[in-house]
Amino acid sequence: MAELFAIDERAELSAEPELVLGPEEDVRAHGGLGNHRVVAIAFPKWRDGRGYSSARILREAGFEGDIRAVGDLTVDQLVFLKRAGFSSLAPERAIDREVAARALARYEFVYQKAADGRAPAWALRHRDGAA
Repeated sequence: MAELFAIDERAELSAEPELVLGPEEDVRAHGGLGNHRVVAIAFPKWRDGRGYSSARILREAGFEGDIRAVGDLTVDQLVFLKRAGFSSLAPERAIDREVAARALARYEFVYQKAADGRAPAWALRHRDGAA
């Protein structure tokens, strides 16, 4: 496992996950997740996207702790992981921190609502009175 790193202010890098969920597990079946500080969601293969849904469901249910992506992760996934609600990563292979920071800062605007709370571009246009 490579070094842990935060992609969100909710990251608890000094704490170990109290629960590790596999991609096949339904997070809604685990009661009391709000009592945990860190919940990890496994990505055994980078092409398995079920973990994104798990993180989004946790955030929509009000989970405020650290949701940690664990496993086969690449820098290309960082924006999507953060938008889905992940706050830290434990990648199998190291991800260069400078490259990660550039990837996370690359897009000024987003086009869909997500768990990260960023307002989509269309909502910003309508908020400012533009048609």
